Amino acid sequence: MFDVLIIGGGVSGMSCALVLGSAKNKSFVSDKKIGIFSHQKSSSLQDALFNNAYGIPAGKLGSELLTESIEHLNQCYPHITQIHNEKVLRIEGEAANFTVVTNKNSYQTKAIVIGIGSANTFAIEGLMQYVIPHQKAVPEKQRIQLKNNDHLVTDGIYVIGTLAGWRSQLAIAAGSGAAVATDILTLWNNGTQTHAHDSIR
Repeated sequence: MFDVLIIGGGVSGMSCALVLGSAKNKSFVSDKKIGIFSHQKSSSLQDALFNNAYGIPAGKLGSELLTESIEHLNQCYPHITQIHNEKVLRIEGEAANFTVVTNKNSYQTKAIVIGIGSANTFAIEGLMQYVIPHQKAVPEKQRIQLKNNDHLVTDGIYVIGTLAGWRSQLAIAAGSGAAVATDILTLWNNGTQTHAHDSIR
């Protein structure tokens, strides 16, 4: 049983995983089981070139960031389970007792974070009732989002990045993933506001 499963290995999903991973030494996180479906093939970063992203050298390719993020997570936070080459087909159950069904396996989890982009090809059974037109994309692009209130779709299910209704910008997607990670940390800390920082002090 996972405590949280993140669906999507793009900017928002990896950002969420990295923040959760960095909190591993907190007493209320040390026993938590965290996983991420690190599928990146359909990420919009595959075609991206960055000259305007804070902290990223000009000319950086999005495809390089994707590859590096997998290794970054693996090296710094190996306790996070990375699930490769599986596509999520269906979500069943309710908060604290979800089943995530893929094309190869099924997984039990208490909470779910979804960050797989806003293409209208979205087809995860169990979530289709939350799909609405994207509120910040031009209509002709036919983007979608999941109805949510501050990233929360329904009890135990969060949405991040463009699928949460945000515009397609790396810094926005990363911030969205980090925001949900801190919401989850706060939940695990019995409602006491919390976050995770590394420091040289």
